[in-house]
Amino acid sequence: MNSRLLFALGLSLAALLPSPTSAETVWLDQLDVRAAIQGWGTPQKNKTVDGNPLTLDGKVFKRGFGTHAESVLNIKLDGAAKSFSASVGVDDEVKKNPASSVEFFVIGDGKPLWKSGVKRAGEAASVCEVDLTGVKALVLKVGDGDDSIDYDHADWADAKFETASTKTFVTSGEPLLPPVAPYILTPAAPATPRINGASVFGVRPGSPFLFTIPATGNRPMTFAVQKLPRGLKLDAQTGQITGALEKSGEFTVTLVAKNKLGTAKKKFRIVCGDTIALTPPMGWNSWNCFAGEVTAERVKQAANALVKSGLINHGWTYINVDDFWQNHRDSKDATLQGPTRLPTGEIQPNSRFPDMKGLADYVHGLGLKIGLYSSPGPWTCGGCAGSWQYERQDAQTYAKWGFDYLKYDWCSYGEIASGGDPSAKNIPLWGKTATNQAGAIYPYAVMGKFLREQNRDIVYSLCQYGMADVWKWGDSVAGNCWRTTGDITDTWRSMSTIGFRQDQAAPFAKPGNWNDPDMLIVGEVGWGRTHPTRLSVDEQYTHISLWCLLASPLLIGCDMEKFDDFTLNLLSNDEVLAVDQDALGKQAVCVLKQGDVWVYVKELADGSRAVGFFNRSVKPVEISFKDFAPLGLSGKQTVRDLWRQKEVAKIKVATAALPLTIPAHGVVLYQFTKVK
Repeated sequence: MNSRLLFALGLSLAALLPSPTSAETVWLDQLDVRAAIQGWGTPQKNKTVDGNPLTLDGKVFKRGFGTHAESVLNIKLDGAAKSFSASVGVDDEVKKNPASSVEFFVIGDGKPLWKSGVKRAGEAASVCEVDLTGVKALVLKVGDGDDSIDYDHADWADAKFETASTKTFVTSGEPLLPPVAPYILTPAAPATPRINGASVFGVRPGSPFLFTIPATGNRPMTFAVQKLPRGLKLDAQTGQITGALEKSGEFTVTLVAKNKLGTAKKKFRIVCGDTIALTPPMGWNSWNCFAGEVTAERVKQAANALVKSGLINHGWTYINVDDFWQNHRDSKDATLQGPTRLPTGEIQPNSRFPDMKGLADYVHGLGLKIGLYSSPGPWTCGGCAGSWQYERQDAQTYAKWGFDYLKYDWCSYGEIASGGDPSAKNIPLWGKTATNQAGAIYPYAVMGKFLREQNRDIVYSLCQYGMADVWKWGDSVAGNCWRTTGDITDTWRSMSTIGFRQDQAAPFAKPGNWNDPDMLIVGEVGWGRTHPTRLSVDEQYTHISLWCLLASPLLIGCDMEKFDDFTLNLLSNDEVLAVDQDALGKQAVCVLKQGDVWVYVKELADGSRAVGFFNRSVKPVEISFKDFAPLGLSGKQTVRDLWRQKEVAKIKVATAALPLTIPAHGVVLYQFTKVK
């Protein structure tokens, strides 16, 4: 999460201008720039994305548009504009941060008209002058300079049109797809028992064990476990397995769920050793819904909703508190330390979180686990107390409270490392060389060491936006998952750009180590002011399908008390979730591109393959698919539609032509199993 994150408005909005009587100048800030979509923050008229005066290399501009990569603003001109001009660059408010790099584009009727080249912080503005004669549809775009969106604060300064018509200009974010009513693909779970979720669970010797058997079917239901190892016990009514295993080892047990209609059984491996998170974590995080308005009561309500909705019966486990739970440190000892003069003492929650241990106990009592958030810097992204120089103490406190997950965000560490933390002094913080990588590794290694010292399993999530190729070294600092990208927002551009750029990290995904393309943006999201996700119905099917193929952590970001039937159904398809939770732990990669159709393949533990056929175009496509070799398929295959949970074909790969109808921005998700 970047600092001061607000959700980006992306709905189509009309900007009605005063009717000119003759040719005149129309300033970009006269249009409704709020329609823009962007990678972080809120679009600003005559201000930067942080709300400051527009300033490029020391020169202040009174008018313009402050945005943040990646940014898109569509403007309907209908041939009414003669020209467009602007001064563009990275705003001075990023203080020449070397991570900042952007590129400006002007696109008319789908054709490139002008681009700036990569602009960096501290550079003078580039002047953009474009002839718009006859142009009907204009796009003002800001790219990320092909690295990441970190500190990409971009200004279209002195931006204006010369016009020759009285026509109104209309602004919008992404091109809107034809509306599609929500449609449900997942069949209802049967009334008979069915055990869902992962087939393997990792725990360290001596750590508290908590696992709730995820089973659908009519209640009441009773549970049993055959060959449960010594040290663990089962609550037959709730299905909760608790206790501790004192020695390393692997135990194969049989989970049993029974109601008056039948009995279900499932083999389940308990691996007691050094590695936890043997499958990607699944749960909920408070940020995309509540942001800085999170409270303990809202966290409890989310936990209750996860149980009441039945999502707990599909393997959803974690309830994670993001930023804004912290207040300050216990100042019983008035001694101050360091250049930022932080008071010593234990981290203290704010008044909205009166009892952190009580909150953890409450969530555990529901059969769920709980997580929280901090930063390796002195302050979190929201300006709350971070863990810098208190890593050991904070790790001990989190364990004492009973937390099971830590999201550790980069914010503020980069600002103090060169002068504040002696251990990090003069270590370059950015880039991809081995030297720069050391600067990114250091703060995460410190906390990772102290988390491992606790007599409690705490999933360690590194949130530093993919800097220094974190997937290559995250495991070495005891990380279990790591963000590979900047923040996601609820737009097709954001979700698809992130989701379809994960191949480079794929070789490093394995049990205990997961690439994280950020949280889910389905349902009611809004970062403090919720609204229904702006993803279309088919884009949401794409989102969940792609994240499951990527073996991503699945963290719901919506208001759990405002589930509609579509969203709940989207999150409770056990065959789709099984792709994410597969014990082999391989991440899908794109193996084939046929125009706008991209094909992703994920190998599964049983030898089958999950295949996603994604349509990246704004129109539906119908194809007869024949190119099975890149999918690694041969011989005879059974084809199963995972969303509809039914077999659709048996094919002989050498001669097959598989018909596919894929909606705009949609997906067909199949599993191919070789016929024996």
